Order: sequence, then structure tokens, then C-alpha cells
Amino acid sequence: MIFLLLLVMLTGCAASPRDLSGKMFTFPQETNSAHVKLIAPQQTFNAVTVCHRSFTDLKRDHALFSLAIPSSSNEFLIFWDDTNKEMEPHIKAAKVEYGRLDYKPNMWHSICTTWDSTSGLVQLWFNGQPSIRKFISSGSSISGTTIIILGQEQDSHGGGFTIKQSFVGMMSDVHMWDYILSPCEIHNYVDEQNFTPGNVLNWRALDFEIVDKVLIEDKQMSCH
Repeated sequence: MIFLLLLVMLTGCAASPRDLSGKMFTFPQETNSAHVKLIAPQQTFNAVTVCHRSFTDLKRDHALFSLAIPSSSNEFLIFWDDTNKEMEPHIKAAKVEYGRLDYKPNMWHSICTTWDSTSGLVQLWFNGQPSIRKFISSGSSISGTTIIILGQEQDSHGGGFTIKQSFVGMMSDVHMWDYILSPCEIHNYVDEQNFTPGNVLNWRALDFEIVDKVLIEDKQMSCH
């Protein structure tokens, strides 16, 4: 009975949201298995903003944020296409390309992506600089059993990982909102000032599961 109670307590702790302020996920090696699964409290989105920071020296394609539903593995995907040197938001299995970005290796980059199902417009904010707004998909919301993955790109619902699309490096400050963040709020996020945390995914109260070799470490910042 004591063992069972302890097991229940441990399970409850594992499922509790954690404040990761000042922390980062470190993905230290190429793998087709290591990832972080983020638990979202809701399953339907008429609009989305996703922000995250990443640090890598990869010279190949890699996924930065992967949200899948059973009928669509690329329902909301942020992907770096190294061959064409462009950031590619994939939304509802459609994609647009943003090139001419100064995606330098071995430095932190802040990337925010917004999408509205009514207008169908997507916009990428790279290190606080807005891209043009492009049409990608309209008329239907993101809806279904969502699985959100960091570190891998889903080719099936919760799986289908490919080692040459895995992320190697560090990732931090992942937030997701079910509305379009204002330009001022995005700039506050980029500058690490006060901003409204994500109401879907909140780095300061993150519900997540780590699979295989992903570490939680203090975030490394350059000294001034």
C-alpha cells in the first residue's frame, strides 16, 4: 500500500507543470527518438502564435516545432530547409517559405509564428523583425487530438521521426497562444521583457514529458 501510494505521488509529480524560467532543453546528439512532448490543455485553435528560442550549429534540415493531429502530421510545423536556406511554416499540410534570414549558427534566435484561420494569413517574426504576411490556409481551425513535439519532426501522429530532421542544440522559452500576439508583445518576448505568457503553452508553467536523452540545464547567455 505504501509503495502504491508512493507510485501515485511520483506519477502526480511527473504530470505537474514546471517553471522553466532561466532553463533550456539541451538536445545533445542526433537521434530518431529523443524529444520533448508538450502537453496542451486544449485541442482546437482558430488562431495561433508560437514563439521559441533556439541555438544550433546544424548544417542540415531540422524541425523547431511540430504539432500533429491524427489526420495531419504537419498541422503546425516550423521547419528549417537548409538546402534552400529558408524557414518554412507548415499549417494544415500547406506551407510557405521565408528566405533571406540571417540564421547564423551558434547563437540564440527568437522565432515567432502567427496564423489566423479566418484570413488564412501566416507571418514569421525572426529576431523581432516581421516578414511579409502570406496566405497559407483558411476556413477551418486546427482541431483534433494534438501532439506537440520539440526535437523531432512528426511524419505520423506522435512518431515517424527521421534522424536527419532531428534538432541538435538548445531550445528555450517556448510559448503558445490561441490568438495573434500584438507586435509590441512579440517585441517584448524577443527582448525578454514583461509579456503575457502563452495561454496554451507557458514556459513558466510547462507540462511536458522527456523521452530519451534530452537535458534540462541553466540557460547559457553571453556576458556583456
